[in-house]
Amino acid sequence: MKDQLFNVQKVRYLAGLFDQGGFDAAAFEARVMSRLLDLELKARMAWIAACLAEAVPGDLPDVAPVILRALPPPLDPGKTDDDFGDFIFAPLGDWVAEIGIEHPELALDVIEEITQRFSMEWAIRPILNRWPEVVLARMQDWAGHDSYHVRRLVSEGTRPRLPWGMAVGLGLSDPLPLLDQLHGDDTRYVTRSIANHLNDIAKKDPDMVLDRLAGWRSAGDQKAAELDWMTGHALRGLVKAGHPGAMAMLGFDPEADLAVSVAVSGPAQINGALTFDVTLEGVGEVPVLVDYIIHFQRPGGKVSAKVHKLKQTVVKGGAITLSKVHKLKGNATTFRLVPGVHRLQIQVNGVVRAETEFDLLQV
Repeated sequence: MKDQLFNVQKVRYLAGLFDQGGFDAAAFEARVMSRLLDLELKARMAWIAACLAEAVPGDLPDVAPVILRALPPPLDPGKTDDDFGDFIFAPLGDWVAEIGIEHPELALDVIEEITQRFSMEWAIRPILNRWPEVVLARMQDWAGHDSYHVRRLVSEGTRPRLPWGMAVGLGLSDPLPLLDQLHGDDTRYVTRSIANHLNDIAKKDPDMVLDRLAGWRSAGDQKAAELDWMTGHALRGLVKAGHPGAMAMLGFDPEADLAVSVAVSGPAQINGALTFDVTLEGVGEVPVLVDYIIHFQRPGGKVSAKVHKLKQTVVKGGAITLSKVHKLKGNATTFRLVPGVHRLQIQVNGVVRAETEFDLLQV
């Protein structure tokens, strides 16, 4: 992945944009490539930013005009999703955050422009931590910006648990007034970020998220179908955890009158599969959200539970059977399978209703 995002062609493209007023594009390319391919992804971003700072020295008041002149046209404003931009612009954010930390208003001006070419959620976080009142005030204006990339930055830049991102010193509730402004946005790129933001909050304060979603539904500022999608996406972590309030908000009764059984068929083998059937029986129409949990044996005798989605459906006055073939890859880089007795649980509307054990074989 990192070789696709940062390679000699991308670096040459960036150098070409800055090839103005004494900038030595060839020297910059050579300097970057002298180390780039030995570095991991985030380190590549930092290295390119450092090379830019060497090539164009100075604080942000001197450098900002150079950056702004180099930027290509903004991303297509006609799109509404999946338009993250070109990763080669990510180092510009690192550069601005480094040389502009004592010039917050100007740094935000520049970030507002760069984020319309590539998302600046990582770059804005050190500035947010240093100048929270300044950044949050600017974000109030950005929440009504014409560009959905800028509007998304309001939510994404303040997320509590942003992947790869620096932790922010805000309280969980501090960005909520901004999300209140944004939640009715008509762009999925923005509403997905809001839902991800709420999912982050839910890990520490589920009730805060449930209360906010209920308030947004009462306000009626978002289309019902989109708010349904946002709610499901925001509560996905709570659903996996079987949180009863999240289940109820999504229309699934944790106390539904159901009989549930599970049966494993055939041997389960590493580099093979676990095959099982789940039978649910009830009276009347019962919406169900069915997950399965595999308790994997780990080296040293530990156990690790992983929750997987099975089916969202309705049991209509009788019995239904759901079948699943779960592949058991033995060569995964992040999770090594260990032979032995494992446990399979079936979770319906957040409550474990059935379980069984199975032997995982090494063949």
